[in-house]
Amino acid sequence: MKKTSIALGSGGARGLAHIGVLRALKDDGDYQISSIAGSSIGALVGGLYAANKMDDYADWVSNLSLGDIWKLLDFSYSRVGLFKGDRIMDRLAELVGDTQIEELNLPFSAVATDIQKREEVWITRGSMFDAIRASIAIPGFFTPEHRKGRLLVDGGLLSPLPMTPMLYHDAEFNVVVSLNGNTSQTAADLPDKIPAAEHPNKLIQWFQQTRQSLGLTGETQSNNDSVVDIFAQSVEAMQDRIARYQLAAFEPDLLIEVPVDACGILDFHRGAEMIELGYELTMKALKNKR
Repeated sequence: MKKTSIALGSGGARGLAHIGVLRALKDDGDYQISSIAGSSIGALVGGLYAANKMDDYADWVSNLSLGDIWKLLDFSYSRVGLFKGDRIMDRLAELVGDTQIEELNLPFSAVATDIQKREEVWITRGSMFDAIRASIAIPGFFTPEHRKGRLLVDGGLLSPLPMTPMLYHDAEFNVVVSLNGNTSQTAADLPDKIPAAEHPNKLIQWFQQTRQSLGLTGETQSNNDSVVDIFAQSVEAMQDRIARYQLAAFEPDLLIEVPVDACGILDFHRGAEMIELGYELTMKALKNKR
């Protein structure tokens, strides 16, 4: 088997496709994951894989409803973020426990962004969950993580494709998973069971559906010009441009691209679909590689 280093990119709920990617590489039989780097959701899935706990997480997230997701979002009532993220991380701790990165069976790196120094921060030691918490701290949504005097936010801000560690790992094969694939890969190009989302950033619509599922009254209006839609589209446009520069500087042996319109960034209730999508895309990519 080929010693394989894998970089798992950022992109919200689309990152659940990373689970399918990792399962497909394992099922193929020709690849042994020897190191993992992750940004944002990629750090979450990659860390759980490295700790041999990914399947537990996959079982949990595959059964989440819109109401379950809403209940996991704890409002911070502060000026630095809508949500604290404590409920999500507490729930993950219940599922998989905590561990130190240096105790893992393979090298793992989580990328975060030092918002004050405007630089990437690679976390390779200490609590895995603290590293993940920093890497998923989307500015404006989750409160930043304080670590060793630094104020850390989502790694995807500066490194949507965390490929730098690959330069330091002794791997025979490098795999990169991007969650910002071309929107031309519409429903006709996806596996039959995976419906493409109508719009990748309908966060307002997501909140409205969630409120209705909980029996809450009141309507919120959704349109393509909503402040939340514009914010989400702006972040994804920025990440797409940075990712293109990263791929121009470093060409992996295998690039797997999940379409940006596969689902919205907070559509975690579509976990089972995204996992299947990642699996199918990886098997197709491996077949084309041969």
